[in-house]
Amino acid sequence: MATTVTPAPSPPAATAGAPRRRTRVLALPEARWALASLVLFLLALPPHLLDAPAWTWGPLYAAACVAGGWEPALEGLRALREKTLDVDLLMVVAAVGAAAIGQVLDGALLIVIFATSGALEALATARTADSVRGLLDLAPATATRLLDDGTEETVAADSLAVGDLLLVRPGERIGADGQVVGGESEVDQATITGEPLPVAKEPGDEVFAGTVNGTGALRVRVRRDPADSVIARIVRMVAEASGTKAPTQLFIEKVERRYSVVMVAATLALFAVPLALGAELRPTLLRAMTFMIVASPCAVVLATMPPLLSAIANAGRHGVLVKSAVVMERLGHVDTVALDKTGTLTQGTPRLTDLHALPGSGLTEDELLTLAAAAEHPSEHPLARAVVAAAHARRLSLPAAEDFTAAPGRGVRATVRGRVIEAGSPARLLDRPGAGSAGVRDLVDEVRAAGRTAVLVLADGRPAGVLGIADELRPDAAAAVSALTALTGAAPLLLTGDNERAAAPQAAGSGITDVRAGLLPEDKVAAVHGLQLAGRRVLMVGDGVNDAPALAAAHTGVAMGRAGSDLALETADAVVVRDELAAVPAVVRLSRAARRLVVQNLVLAGAFIVVLAAWDLIGTLPLPLGVAGHEGSTVLVGLNGLRLLREAAWERARDAG
Repeated sequence: MATTVTPAPSPPAATAGAPRRRTRVLALPEARWALASLVLFLLALPPHLLDAPAWTWGPLYAAACVAGGWEPALEGLRALREKTLDVDLLMVVAAVGAAAIGQVLDGALLIVIFATSGALEALATARTADSVRGLLDLAPATATRLLDDGTEETVAADSLAVGDLLLVRPGERIGADGQVVGGESEVDQATITGEPLPVAKEPGDEVFAGTVNGTGALRVRVRRDPADSVIARIVRMVAEASGTKAPTQLFIEKVERRYSVVMVAATLALFAVPLALGAELRPTLLRAMTFMIVASPCAVVLATMPPLLSAIANAGRHGVLVKSAVVMERLGHVDTVALDKTGTLTQGTPRLTDLHALPGSGLTEDELLTLAAAAEHPSEHPLARAVVAAAHARRLSLPAAEDFTAAPGRGVRATVRGRVIEAGSPARLLDRPGAGSAGVRDLVDEVRAAGRTAVLVLADGRPAGVLGIADELRPDAAAAVSALTALTGAAPLLLTGDNERAAAPQAAGSGITDVRAGLLPEDKVAAVHGLQLAGRRVLMVGDGVNDAPALAAAHTGVAMGRAGSDLALETADAVVVRDELAAVPAVVRLSRAARRLVVQNLVLAGAFIVVLAAWDLIGTLPLPLGVAGHEGSTVLVGLNGLRLLREAAWERARDAG
């Protein structure tokens, strides 16, 4: 029974929703307060440095502190009410203390830096939420439902029910998860499975909401409620993974919470106990203030931040955007790496890899490619584009094709130079009389065994040649896998939605032995969780919508930036902008180098604190000398951490191993 496909009706103007926009920076209150604090600080800085009267810059510094510090102070007081000494409150107290002893510039700068850090964190959270919401745009707002009497109606996709029959026209997105009951086509389901090529669909095959139909019309029976579609589950998994992932802090912040409690208690005791024993107020207060200054964790905090921030800046110059100091620290802890295939391990674009002209065809390789590319030229199929691109790369002149037709799942047919050329699926074309000789079948099997997609070319009904098309490995894939193996002590594993036959050769070519193929997004998350339950700290590297839940669930997620989906880029903790897979082991090494510098700085800062605090407790440490020693240790650890800004630091990380 033939099905006549009528043109899709245009959606009413009233229902056309405006595109979702990303959250603007200044739409966030944290960003507005941080900007106000920064502007006020910059206005106060010139007159202060030029020794202008204090009334010209003092109020500006005070306003900068209020603008950037009121919210952290409020949060700190709330935490204090819950009997927790929050680092936010300690930073504000430290800034006020610095101002009280005349270090107004230092106090205001501390507030500005702290407010800016909070604004960046709020922006990252908002952008992730934007991308999760934007993922819902992949699913169409409406669908065409077929009624029992054969008529059509346009309905909201979220109102579909299990059992409804849908008509999906060429080029439309499928409105719900379901099963094909009529028609044949090819569906681009890269958003769900990551497969680089459209998948042929015929009655009995499963299709997913949000995937794009090809050139054929499909009738689809809804098998899953829209709220439980694969796309909807991806949204929920990303949101849940982002929300339930254990809150992380820099290691030094965890130590600082306990250290600060001890320091505050010791300062109060140093002030209260001598007073209770009859000591004079002024020298006792001076000793307590000196102790608070020399024992304060400023140098300890700076022991951590400069190395990590320097590593972030250096990685950014070389195309790796690490989103926070916490992420840079976490990168150095990973001991297991999971890689996506398409667009991560491979280049993500199908290319012609094999060209076999059959001996009996009388054609050379260039002649075969010319005929095939000419016939494929009018087609928009990714395989066709790969064949045409290969012909252009060889600078072949393509003749015009006449009487072009394309059949979903079969291939194309056209007349080129007076010959009828067909190019398409061997499974369909080999059934032709005289086309399925043993030699041709063996050649097709050989191409497929190598993990390629085989395309059979017929000339006037006779086999002329076999083309092999594949998504090739990145040039640096094998070196990157080898480097990651050396870093973690175990070879990475491959998590892909593509089929086993396509994945296995790519994995073998890069040195990966653990291949898990045919995975849906929830399967990738389950694989990551399984590794984490075994005590592993997983680094997930991917690029697609289907990788986003695993990127969110992993200990650390890294997205390939050039072709990465918006959701993957926002969900990941770091982004490889230039798509250089070799940059992943390099940034892990850079993180480990930063951690070594942190340890050095902690030893140096701790030594200063112990010596100065002991001097103040045992003898009499002059306040100016205490301030100088404290500031000197801060400068030293800061300069030591800045060593990772040098180009040589990245070169060592890149070339090691």
